Amino acid sequence: MAERKLNIALAGAGLMGRLLAWRMSEKGQQVSLFESGSLEKPAGACHTAAGMISPLSELFHCPLPIYQLGMQSLQYWPDWVSQLEQTTGSKVDYRQKGSILIAHPQDRSELLQFQQELDAKLGSENREQLQWLDNNSLRNLEPELEHFDRGLFLASEADIDNRKLLPALLQALRQNHIRLHENTPAECAPGTVHSVRGTESFDLVIDTRGLGAKKQISGLRGVRGEVMVVETPEVQLNRPVRLLHPRYQLYAVPRANNQTVIGATEIESEDMSPISLRSTMELSSALYSIHPAFAEARVIETRVNCRPATMDNLPVVESQPGLMRINGLFRHGYLLASALVAQAEIEVSRSTQTTQQVT
Repeated sequence: MAERKLNIALAGAGLMGRLLAWRMSEKGQQVSLFESGSLEKPAGACHTAAGMISPLSELFHCPLPIYQLGMQSLQYWPDWVSQLEQTTGSKVDYRQKGSILIAHPQDRSELLQFQQELDAKLGSENREQLQWLDNNSLRNLEPELEHFDRGLFLASEADIDNRKLLPALLQALRQNHIRLHENTPAECAPGTVHSVRGTESFDLVIDTRGLGAKKQISGLRGVRGEVMVVETPEVQLNRPVRLLHPRYQLYAVPRANNQTVIGATEIESEDMSPISLRSTMELSSALYSIHPAFAEARVIETRVNCRPATMDNLPVVESQPGLMRINGLFRHGYLLASALVAQAEIEVSRSTQTTQQVT
């Protein structure tokens, strides 16, 4: 049966919206993208995040489906980034050099607990995904961590610079002549989008508005997260480092220009006010404990945002004729995004196998 191209609307130009719009347009679909704010200056959680793609690290606190989707995402990201860089000429810093978990001597049991939790969820036969590091092997991978005597290396994990990815995706959308409607809040219904432009009809509407869809998704809530960006040439990390602590987990993600993204708090609140003094002190002191040279780092940015989360912290993918909703990625946006986009692509592909109008 002949394949039919669809007229698709996406509401919400965060990471999911941009990725989906790009992928759909690459397949020849006619795409319109509605965004309530600015496209050049995104304000959502995707802009605040550190861009880690770390299924094993997250499995400690998350159910198995998050890990499984994350492992799928690791299969898609390298090819997608390569294609995006080739078509736009923009450099998107995607790095798959693994991540390292460390703990101070008094908290060394946290590392063992991490391994035991993963064994319980994956089975001890999957233990090869975790490599124990002694001081010498740790120093070979990360010379700046030479004063730690033990660590765990998760070789498959990756990270991506969201501050380079999001503009590159926007550039690709423009190159593909997607209809972009910024500063245009939209409401979604099967086959229709309602906005200040009026009511428009589409073959398929995909709602990726995050917290903008709270009225449509029962139990959707915002979870506050705070991030700091520091700058110093004195500490040169090669990959994300996580410090395990009984009270919190700090991550430090190195970026270009001697910058390091550190975070993240997780607070059950939708407060969007600036970062708190307590969070600033905890993040800073934990970072200093990783390497004392961070004491002279300059704080060049603080970021606060609310992650869209469901009651069980699992993503929501709902589909009905003419309407799809993807939401609730919580703290796992970059971890889950490409796998969920690939799922949506399959659903859309099924729709194009028939000449029957989807309404």
